[in-house]
Amino acid sequence: MRVYVTGNITVDETWSISDIPKKGSSIHGIKVSQDIGGKGANQAIILSRCGIDTRLIAATGSDSNGIWIRQQIKGETLSLLPDFHVNQHSDTSIILNSDDGDNAIITTTAAADTFGIDDIISHMADAAVGDILLQQGNFSLDKTRSLFQFAKTRGMTTVFNPSPVNPNFCHLWPLIDIAVVNESEAERLQPDGVKTLIITQGAAGAWLVRDGQRQFCPAVRAEALDTTGAGDTFLAVMLASSLRRGVEPDTLALTHASLAAAITVSRRGTYSAFPDNHELAALLAKGGK
Repeated sequence: MRVYVTGNITVDETWSISDIPKKGSSIHGIKVSQDIGGKGANQAIILSRCGIDTRLIAATGSDSNGIWIRQQIKGETLSLLPDFHVNQHSDTSIILNSDDGDNAIITTTAAADTFGIDDIISHMADAAVGDILLQQGNFSLDKTRSLFQFAKTRGMTTVFNPSPVNPNFCHLWPLIDIAVVNESEAERLQPDGVKTLIITQGAAGAWLVRDGQRQFCPAVRAEALDTTGAGDTFLAVMLASSLRRGVEPDTLALTHASLAAAITVSRRGTYSAFPDNHELAALLAKGGK
């Protein structure tokens, strides 16, 4: 069983500011860190650290940032495809962290947009029944739908985290097996007909909805220094927990995910804040197999 993550990989610049700026304002800030980022990369890195065979299909640009990304990713066990740069600037995220622990994020998608459907599918040629396709909201509606349709022809399980949100993503629910959304996304996209739905509520916890039944899993308490990447940590560990145990996502998977997210929010940065292999192995061992 293999997980294919199609999405983006970026250079994340994290800045510390007193408060999220209002329109037209000029503020002082401090550059705190530079990390690998992008929702696709974040989720793929954590999945691989959980011991899941993971392939990240994401474009890096032909600039210094693209070279830096590939140097950093060499230390991970995932496969980054393709093994060449596209003729474009690498995607970048500017993360603004306020003193109260909140954040705002600006993300470019030029490199991800350059990578066409056929290019992506060519790196999924050996996908088989039982493999997983995980996507986020960084592609257009048409590209996202085409990739999920391809996955269905291969008998793959489809997982969707529609962030950043596109209102038209609501048309994709018939193609989705597992959806992970926050409260705002659930309200805007109305995820009906999805076999397994997980609605996250930040520091409160998350709902698991399946077969008309709703179960709530409280979040693990943590002192939040930086919430960036917490949602990606939660999704990846939830999925890894269920895959490692050969079950549908359950409350134990949500508990494991919450434990991992608590680690991420207690540290500053994105990539540098994620739990490492040893931390993930320890928390995934909790609660039985």
